[in-house]
Amino acid sequence: MTMRIGNAPVSYGVYGAAAGGDRASSLDLLTTIAGAGYQGTELGPPRFFGTPEETAARFATNRLAAIGGYVPVHFALDDEVVAHDFAGLEHTCRELAACGSDGLVILADEGNPELLDNPARPCDDRSLALGAAAWRRLARLTAQAIDIAAGYGLRTSFHPHISTYVESPWEVEWLLALTDVRLTLDIGHIELAGGDPVRCLRAWWPRINHVHIKDVRKDVLAAAKAEHRSDFDEWWAEIATPLGKGDIDIDAVLAALVAARYDGWLVVEQDRAPAVAAEYSVIAGEQAANLRWLAEHLAKATDGPA
Repeated sequence: MTMRIGNAPVSYGVYGAAAGGDRASSLDLLTTIAGAGYQGTELGPPRFFGTPEETAARFATNRLAAIGGYVPVHFALDDEVVAHDFAGLEHTCRELAACGSDGLVILADEGNPELLDNPARPCDDRSLALGAAAWRRLARLTAQAIDIAAGYGLRTSFHPHISTYVESPWEVEWLLALTDVRLTLDIGHIELAGGDPVRCLRAWWPRINHVHIKDVRKDVLAAAKAEHRSDFDEWWAEIATPLGKGDIDIDAVLAALVAARYDGWLVVEQDRAPAVAAEYSVIAGEQAANLRWLAEHLAKATDGPA
């Protein structure tokens, strides 16, 4: 059993269509992630690292594996919006294929502004949830995305995410029932959505092919909900903490992964607000500490070297 530990650009504040520009440096980002000791990283938004060929060359230069690419899709919006999202999917597929990896296309619902203002909806309040027809459309589009990725020789995973239509454990259950897609278990998002990461891992184990490791402060979510904050990106950046400093029993998650003989990637994410390249060296120190913490605790869980 081998679990490799990777990082993600979101740990450096790189996410969304506006990533890059003068606020971030893709070259410095890869060099920094490699220097922090990680074996691989997920991609940033499409074109963040350049053309597919440039992306492959930059990953190779830094001896980093291209673990996968996050692909948001507005599953509940109109066909024109979805077509734009699928164009991004195609580009991410080309980037991963150029890297010669068995990287994952990591799908996620993108929700809408109303959901951003209503995170972690109670399981018994389904007033904002998808209806039957919308669920069937999501399932159909997910199947199409799987086929597109397979055409590039790539596997697919689906990432349940706070403030989206696939957020709560019951919504994940619907997704699994209606599709053949595999699952990314993000222990932070599941915890914040009211789920137990270990219980969910055991229940969904046959479908899980990717894991995101993060730690979170549930008091920040509670305060944001109580104050009816609408600045999701701002308060979300406050929620992530260094590993071991938040409310998730990560040791229990690692023990469950070891017991299940998981042999995929553990991707460390510590979401933050956008950062300039000059801040990367400081962030790298934080991410190196996360790597050491996770490696040490994984070693304890396996009763041997990580």
